[in-house]
Amino acid sequence: MSRAAEGGFEDPPAEVLAEAAAAFGLLATPARLHIVWALSQGESDVTGLADRVGGTLPSVSQHLTKLKLAGLVRSRREGRRQVYLVDDPDVVTVVRLMVGQLAERAGHSPARPSRLRGLGA
Repeated sequence: MSRAAEGGFEDPPAEVLAEAAAAFGLLATPARLHIVWALSQGESDVTGLADRVGGTLPSVSQHLTKLKLAGLVRSRREGRRQVYLVDDPDVVTVVRLMVGQLAERAGHSPARPSRLRGLGA
């Protein structure tokens, strides 16, 4: 049973904290964070993502596999291409908030995604 903290909020159960830590751990690499940021702006295939994030096709593909296994992104076939998109709109919200806040503090303004696609921003 979780206890209420001084502010009146209950502490989340241990399994929820473990799941959140795993999701944050998955996004703890700049490459994966960049991939999720890019996909929050619209669908893309591996080649487009590799060009955008500056990675090799094999490394971006491996990152996408991990993100996909965690349920953060999904893919669909479009002809011969595999197209990736974000599968967890709440993660997009967290990524946009964190990256946006840090960019503002650094004096930069990250480009606002033009196609929000109902992802919580």
